[in-house]
Amino acid sequence: MMNLHKWIVGIGLFTAVLGSAQAMTLSSKDIGEGQLLSNQFVFNGFGCTGENISPQLAWRDAPEGTKAYAVTAYDPDAPTGSGWWHWAVYNIGGDQQQLAQGAGSKHNGLPKGAIALKNDFGTTDFGGACPPQGHGMHRYEFTVWALPNPLELPKDASPALLGFMLRAQALGSAKLTAVYHR
Repeated sequence: MMNLHKWIVGIGLFTAVLGSAQAMTLSSKDIGEGQLLSNQFVFNGFGCTGENISPQLAWRDAPEGTKAYAVTAYDPDAPTGSGWWHWAVYNIGGDQQQLAQGAGSKHNGLPKGAIALKNDFGTTDFGGACPPQGHGMHRYEFTVWALPNPLELPKDASPALLGFMLRAQALGSAKLTAVYHR
């Protein structure tokens, strides 16, 4: 009976240690969980007239061993059968804790060493929300991924390939989902 008691106490301590670990978080001064995106973060084209600016994103409590980050913006509700990639950036330095508003623009730029892939609009810039007229509410999932090392991808890699590699190698991730409709 004494061994059972020690085992139960041990499990309780193990659970307490796991429960006290901080989960990686993603926040933004510009967008909120479940909140409607403002016109700043809407695409300018395809019938939309937004400012097409990437939102400020900040993360913390990355898992131990994180040496690089990736940031993706994805609409799983796009009527394509495969969603819509609005932004896919990888090899953000492990010392970075945020991307400034507008970092997704060629004019403002990403941190040194970061690589932006071509999005589904056909550019390497951030592409804002622009669901089809009358298609209902769409979710825009902004995700930061913690990586044990920078990724090595082909120069013409797709965001889908990046997504595969992120899911295979990420130490952790955090997501912030905003919404939009027209």
